[in-house]
Amino acid sequence: MTRARFPALLLAVCALLLGLPGAAEAAGYRYWSFWQADGRAGWTYATQGPATARPADGDVNGYRFAVSADSQDAARPRRAPDFAAICGKAPADDGTKRVAVVIDFGTAADAPADGGTPPAPREACARVRADATAAEALAAVAKPLRYDNQALLCAITGYPRTGCGEQVSADTGGTDPAGSASPSPPPGPRPVMDLEPGPSVGTVAGVAAVVVLGAAAVWQARRRRR
Repeated sequence: MTRARFPALLLAVCALLLGLPGAAEAAGYRYWSFWQADGRAGWTYATQGPATARPADGDVNGYRFAVSADSQDAARPRRAPDFAAICGKAPADDGTKRVAVVIDFGTAADAPADGGTPPAPREACARVRADATAAEALAAVAKPLRYDNQALLCAITGYPRTGCGEQVSADTGGTDPAGSASPSPPPGPRPVMDLEPGPSVGTVAGVAAVVVLGAAAVWQARRRRR
């Protein structure tokens, strides 16, 4: 490469990096996250999806609809996991279990444009057979449910009307302070959906820019020595 062509190429690459769409904004996803509690502690981001998780009698399952980047950024349900308050009047029966279900439909800021108005959070006590999954407990108290062709939970009691885990820009809606970041979950299968975005466009662009600028410095040093 000639000396005349290198500066022109350097400027072109830098201009491309600075002009990349999305470089200055992080992406998130609009989806239902799945949470668990055993009645003695707060919400914990589930390490299994509701289709495979099998809660015990006395457990609380929570669902929160929000815009989140990943599991570390996911918003908790805004109601406490209080099994006694939800299922305290339901006596235990042989062959069945009681699972308290908390459903938080999120805020207007998290709602898709054509998905409808978020209903108020609700709670229900699901009485299901002893070996039932969390998904079966949810279906017992919150129909209709909507899934996509990959078994991704898209809607609870019909909300939202449209959409399913779509990617959104950071400035189109976010989580509210009452349901802010939760502890990072331990390794394992992700609940409800697996949305762990890779490095953002801005991060990749930044690394590439450092590489290009480093190459420019080397070129300039060699040019001076000549």
